[in-house]
Amino acid sequence: MNDNPLPQNGTLQSGSFSENGEGPANNEQIVVGVDIGTTKVCAVVASTDARDRVNILGVGMAESKGSNRGVVVNIDKTVDAVQEAVGEAERAAGISVESVIVGIAGDHVQSFQSRGVITISRRNGEITQDDVQRLLEDTMHVAMPADREILHVVPQEFIVDGQDGVADPVGMSGVRLEANVHIITGLVSAAKNVFRCIEKAGFEVADIVLEPLASSFAVLHDDEQEVGTALIDVGGGTTDVAVFEDNTIRHTAVIAVAGDKVTDDIRKGLGVMREHAERLKRRFGTSLIDYAGEDEMITIPGIGGRSEKSIGRSALAQIIQPRMEEVLEIAQIEIKRGAGRRAGRGSQRPEVCHGRRAGPLRDAPGGHRRGAALGRHGAARSRRRRRGDGAR
Repeated sequence: MNDNPLPQNGTLQSGSFSENGEGPANNEQIVVGVDIGTTKVCAVVASTDARDRVNILGVGMAESKGSNRGVVVNIDKTVDAVQEAVGEAERAAGISVESVIVGIAGDHVQSFQSRGVITISRRNGEITQDDVQRLLEDTMHVAMPADREILHVVPQEFIVDGQDGVADPVGMSGVRLEANVHIITGLVSAAKNVFRCIEKAGFEVADIVLEPLASSFAVLHDDEQEVGTALIDVGGGTTDVAVFEDNTIRHTAVIAVAGDKVTDDIRKGLGVMREHAERLKRRFGTSLIDYAGEDEMITIPGIGGRSEKSIGRSALAQIIQPRMEEVLEIAQIEIKRGAGRRAGRGSQRPEVCHGRRAGPLRDAPGGHRRGAALGRHGAARSRRRRRGDGAR
């Protein structure tokens, strides 16, 4: 049971399910999330109870062999992994899944700031939700290469008649409405391949979500997002970074250096097979040499019929620590880049919190019309593909 609530507006719908697969039981809202990672594919089925808490109904996991650094490189192998993971979650939850919310990552993901402005022509000057939506649509009119598309539009702040710092302009009066937004883009081909894998696996794509965004909503509290927090999610193929401040996301980045690089370093440094290197990393690995006892010895298998040999655990730590330092140094550069965008506006230095890869999505976007975006009270809405876009 997770105390993190789902959105009240009912936007995270992932199809109609029940114990017999015919419809929602007791009007519960069912959410199905899929994370296609470099080392594994995870699926989770969740619902909300009467107190708006997330109830995990089922979890599935499968080894991923068709993805590299967060990008699909083999459709068939990824389809098999998705079917296995979602099938395991279906059996655990006792439901039939029709559609899912799927994550996207990879070093192709980029973000930048944009600004839009509209005039309010209404006689009484009252700003409505339609005006906000029209403004956010205006911020998306930016020049981009043909091979990229917008994944998310995240409002940073609204400005009404020159008055900045407005969190929600709906209901206010004014003649000029502006917005500063954070736009996240990705390669069209990468998104299409994710869609194709999900659909070939037999499911519909309810929405696509940037994985650092999903991770942050799964593990960060509201007060952490307000004071300033940097979330670093070290996965198998990529390291995700998300910087929050004033209850909104300020910067996102996906770094193509992560846990697999550590495994490769161990494999080359100790001269062992990859599977043995992964096992050594998981069982004996530590990122700090000082935490590895000098008298602790570990046995590594021989290859080619050679006998086993023993090494000190500190020797393994000497291989792992430099690579993890590199990962955190790159993450620090991204955090400073995000803080630089807020320079001169009284922002604090973000606190670094270490999170795990997301399980259930707490407040991630879902099921929205193309190009829409939520305000500061929730996550950004993502762009949905329609038939004819080549992704559905």
